[in-house]
Amino acid sequence: MHTPMAPEPSYGDSQNIDGTTLFDDCGRPVPAHPIGRRAILAAAGATAVAPFLAGSPATAAAGPHAPNSRPGKKPARGHYLIKGAALVSVDPAIGNRAKADIEVRDGRIVQVGTNLTPRGAKVIDASRMIAMPGFVETHYHMWSALGRNFVSTGFEYFAAKSATVAAYRPDDFYHSVLLGLVECASAGITTVNNWSHNTRGPEYADAELHAHADGLVRARYSYGHRDGQPGTQPIDFADIDRVTRTWFGTRSPFDGLVHLGVNLRGPGQLANFLVEMTEVQKRKLPVSVHSGQGPTTAVRAAELERMGVLGPDFLLCHALPFDEADRQAMVRTGAPVSFSVHSELRLGTAGGFHGQLLRMLAAGITVSLSFDASSLAPINMFESMNVAWNLGIPYLGTDTADLPAVVFRQAIEMATINGAKALGLEKVTGSITPGKRADIILIRADDLNIAPVGDLESTVVRSATPANIDTVLIDGRIVKRNRSVVSHDVDKVVRNAAAAAHAVRTRAGGILTPTTSKPPAF
Repeated sequence: MHTPMAPEPSYGDSQNIDGTTLFDDCGRPVPAHPIGRRAILAAAGATAVAPFLAGSPATAAAGPHAPNSRPGKKPARGHYLIKGAALVSVDPAIGNRAKADIEVRDGRIVQVGTNLTPRGAKVIDASRMIAMPGFVETHYHMWSALGRNFVSTGFEYFAAKSATVAAYRPDDFYHSVLLGLVECASAGITTVNNWSHNTRGPEYADAELHAHADGLVRARYSYGHRDGQPGTQPIDFADIDRVTRTWFGTRSPFDGLVHLGVNLRGPGQLANFLVEMTEVQKRKLPVSVHSGQGPTTAVRAAELERMGVLGPDFLLCHALPFDEADRQAMVRTGAPVSFSVHSELRLGTAGGFHGQLLRMLAAGITVSLSFDASSLAPINMFESMNVAWNLGIPYLGTDTADLPAVVFRQAIEMATINGAKALGLEKVTGSITPGKRADIILIRADDLNIAPVGDLESTVVRSATPANIDTVLIDGRIVKRNRSVVSHDVDKVVRNAAAAAHAVRTRAGGILTPTTSKPPAF
């Protein structure tokens, strides 16, 4: 039996688990879910944020990076020849090919062709595989990745989030973000926007950045507010400056793989938003903002354009309530959008994303795909492409009737090059193009759920899953081979994440209280 979703809440006072006011992602105060409130009250007084647990990899240093226990072995950038792959290049000059070779050296795509014989290259036999660029995800709250199964019937995303935001400690952030990054790599997601909208202090930011240094996935780290932070209080720009110096300076451990951005709560609290934008513009940082899934949480692109802040480095997420004036503002300014397809379907009280997707694509807006949170969506870009393609048709008798349907090529572009454009990385990744960095995935074309292959784009969008990914290269490093992650000790990553999730649930209490005091064993 289907249980209808509760109507979008009106906005009034409520509290997080630590007694602070809960705000939505646009900076407006929101009420706690009634079940979430019971969990909060049950846990009151038991959730003070403590220092790192002894022995945590995140305890070693504030920055730039000196963990005391490696989660895996960092692969070297090699010289490879990917031989005989069916190719979906996402480069109009190269196109799709039934058979192609790709040379990779020192992290860079050197050439794409046929019958290549570069001296000294290690051959990767891809004759039964499809090669394509790695996926680019543009909106993922990775601090809560280990909380994917905190949700339950009647206790969904916002309730679970409000009940646990203050129950995380810095080491939990480390294990959560590392879990998310390793899962992304295994699923062929080679670039991610880590939208950190619960940055509870410098030690939490450092924990996430330690995870990025260990995770080996290309990323933007979008520094944000603390969940529950008053909408009139700016994010911590002093700490952003510290992070810039210590993590992105001359001693950066990222080797260009991670760049810094910010996420803001939007103009719901206008005076504060203008202060934050002034600080952001001084630092020339790219911005991400939630733009609403319901009428009362809408952030309007046309208003942002009038403020003079909208542009290619201003990423708007959700955008479900946008009207034609908003869309034209995005066209004029080149602002990109991120659709979290599963989240839009579950939380989209403005009516989902079907019509908005068609209108934005028809207008020429850069549309990318994302997950929002692991408790809202599977970390599966194949499924996101599939859902977007299946929903992307005009409806007869509606104002979408004359709009073009989404085609396979567009679904793939939303998951690759459009995401790269949204993050300012289109010259770096998003297509298999000589000169770009080697972010490449190989999909087994002879698997039961894929064979026999016909149209390559249809196969990728409709049939493939993460289980079909044989090989993943990120920046020229092989992180997955023969279907197994080779860059990390996956069992250790999972054990640590499970222990951290158990600790978070124990601190949160209430409906989330574990059935045993012992963390799960694997």
